Amino acid sequence: MTTAPELIEHLTPPAAQHDARLEDWRTYLAGRIDPDWRTDEWDAALWLFTGDLDNPRTVSYRCWTPECPRVNAAANMRCRSCEKAFARRGLSVEEFDATYIPTTRLEAYKAPDQCVAGPENGRCQRRVSVRGLCRSHYSLWVATFKRERIEDSDRNLAIWAGTAQGYELRPPCSVLGCFTESSVSAGLCPTHYGRWMKSNAETRGAVENWASRQAPYLMGNQISLAPLLPTMRLEVLFALQQRDAASRKLDPRATRSIVSRVVNLPSLVLAPPGSVSPNMFGRTTSVIAHFHEMLRHLRLAFDHFNGIDPTERIVWDLSALGIGSATGIRARRNAGTADFAEIQQPWLQAVVMQWARSSNPTGSKLATRISACMVASKVLTLRPGGGMEPSELGFADMTAVVAAFRILLRKDGNPYSEKRRHTALSSFWQVLDFGRLAGMLDTLPALFGRHPEHRIALPEINEDEIGKAVPETVIAQLDRSQETLGDGTFNGSMTAEDVKEMCRTLYALMRDTGRRPNEIVSLKMGCLEKVDGHYNLIWDNNKGKRLRRRLPIDIESAGIIQKWQATRASLDGFAHGDGYLFPAATERKETAHLGSDFLSRMLRSWVDTLPHLDSETPGPDGGALPFERPLIFPYAFRFAFAQRCADAGIPLDILREFMDHKDPKTTLGYYKVSLNRKRAAVELVRKHAVDRGGRPAPMPSMAAYERSSVAAPFGGCAEPSNVKAGGKACPLRFRCAGCDFYRPDPSYLPVIEDHIRTLKAERETAEALDAAAWVTGNMNDEIDAYKRVAANMKRKMEELTADERAEIEEASKILRKTRAANGRTLFPLTVVQPNGETL
Repeated sequence: MTTAPELIEHLTPPAAQHDARLEDWRTYLAGRIDPDWRTDEWDAALWLFTGDLDNPRTVSYRCWTPECPRVNAAANMRCRSCEKAFARRGLSVEEFDATYIPTTRLEAYKAPDQCVAGPENGRCQRRVSVRGLCRSHYSLWVATFKRERIEDSDRNLAIWAGTAQGYELRPPCSVLGCFTESSVSAGLCPTHYGRWMKSNAETRGAVENWASRQAPYLMGNQISLAPLLPTMRLEVLFALQQRDAASRKLDPRATRSIVSRVVNLPSLVLAPPGSVSPNMFGRTTSVIAHFHEMLRHLRLAFDHFNGIDPTERIVWDLSALGIGSATGIRARRNAGTADFAEIQQPWLQAVVMQWARSSNPTGSKLATRISACMVASKVLTLRPGGGMEPSELGFADMTAVVAAFRILLRKDGNPYSEKRRHTALSSFWQVLDFGRLAGMLDTLPALFGRHPEHRIALPEINEDEIGKAVPETVIAQLDRSQETLGDGTFNGSMTAEDVKEMCRTLYALMRDTGRRPNEIVSLKMGCLEKVDGHYNLIWDNNKGKRLRRRLPIDIESAGIIQKWQATRASLDGFAHGDGYLFPAATERKETAHLGSDFLSRMLRSWVDTLPHLDSETPGPDGGALPFERPLIFPYAFRFAFAQRCADAGIPLDILREFMDHKDPKTTLGYYKVSLNRKRAAVELVRKHAVDRGGRPAPMPSMAAYERSSVAAPFGGCAEPSNVKAGGKACPLRFRCAGCDFYRPDPSYLPVIEDHIRTLKAERETAEALDAAAWVTGNMNDEIDAYKRVAANMKRKMEELTADERAEIEEASKILRKTRAANGRTLFPLTVVQPNGETL
């Protein structure tokens, strides 16, 4: 892929053609100009563009100082002169705005005042120059008070002005767009007359010819194309209209800089080689970017003028062809080219180019295909015959190509990942598949194709990869640092406070809902639903194409969303994003809502500014090691949400619904725990098992713990027959709290407490049915027994140190997650009756 500074070499055509060629090109451009383009800003007769300061598509803004008429190139700031004055005076913002009145060349921004000389019915029509008088009347007044020895006072001047004869208004200056009256016989205003006199005497020529290519005094929001030669005027105007049609903002300052540097060129696309280069524009990136885009639009039009298909070129201009960066409809922010020249085999080059013409790929996909074919081309060049004749290729040639992909290296010499190499090889095969289907590779032998031996196996994902979730301790640190979230982030015309509130809302949604980044930024304004006092988040699973899904959320999260909804409803200037909770900054975006890349940039800029983030890993000195900040990214919060639910023991089917996974195997990944972590958890927890009376009864081994945990739902069981039957032969019908073989441990506390609540509900049902006293009595005894078991374990836990309790709680989470992943039910579904029957 070629970058923007390299475009000139590819886009500059041969030497300029004769005048007839230039005339034809000018006629063609004139037919492509839109006569109704920005009629309130563009004056075609004067070749003058005056940007509307209220138009968000023009990079021109008012100075923040109320009395300053100057125009800025950036919003929400003062002009340079006012900024210096503000720093020099040391006033508050309110005091400065109320008292400061700029004085530098304000006459250039104001409508001309009328001279006060002459009677009421014959007042002078000329513009004020000094002390309320035009130049002519002021000269007469000076001569009068000197000749007649009159005191030069304002009162005497006013009396004299009332008796003077008024003059008619002189015609305006001959320069297009300059409305200052001419004051010399040459028909120029004083400013332009001075410039004319200073110009080269040999090239000065007639005043009319000189004035026709001069610009008036321009404000920051104005562009004059008058200084350009006729064809160049049309080229720049056409390029501006094309930029506007692509929803790109017009920058008058950058355009004026371009105009000043090409003022003597007859044409950009017909310019002689070497006469146009990036060096003309210094290092001003905005000017260079505007120029390159201008040249791209003109080059595309010139190809159309010549009847040339731009996709027939060996180097493609991606921006001119509308090939986006990520999706087929996305505007391309950065220029780029696709160079097919390095694919040396003509047949392979032709197939790749035809694939690109036919499939309308994204820029990244096209780059992947071209780079893959370049790898294959380099290998084939070293084979006998150089790979030039496809009919001569065979199995050995494909083996050599695959070998090159297996050792594919980055530019820095480090190897690519297996997935990247696998993708690159697949891309090359897909190009060959296209060529065969398109009938372009009929002579290519089948042996030069895919074969089971020619593959790059992807490594199995380590089950601990779920550890990509942001740890809860790190999330807690981020929560405490939210006051800086959104600093330095911008989104269109939003104020800094609105942007910060939006960023806090986005962060809360990532943290509390576990939705994918694109699902968060595409939320609708009506994304909250309240049913029976509980809130649901309504969202679209764009990946799975399942719309209007519902996720239960807590009141605090709902409150954050409601607060932003109120702010969002009050925002102005985001009509293009109506209906979306997080509107895009401009209409240029491919979607009306924010892109998921905004989340990544926002999160990265915030996290990088935090003074410290501690990990859960202790360092050599006993303190926590710093957390690796690159591990904090939007998708990691989805992992954290799912891991939080799995650690809490939420059943697999419920978490699957929360995550909206189609395949339960995907959800199961969050319950997977490595054998080492599970073994360590068992080794810790088995030592804290107790009997029903709360006396220590540690399990002798890991195997014994595993067998006992299968036999009972509310803790371990040491009764031999029940263990042998896998928990289906309990002689007491799972009244574990009354059995001497019962071995609970702290990891079962949540299940025991749930069972107590279930027993209480069953007791209330029995009482409502007026059951026999012995029924409710048995229930009361069982409830009390389980309460004693839970109380004894809690008391034992309280006797431990804080660090020991934390270790046991973490180990308990791991074991509960393992049980949930194994599909083990938390409550018995099969009860063995004394007579051997089952319910």
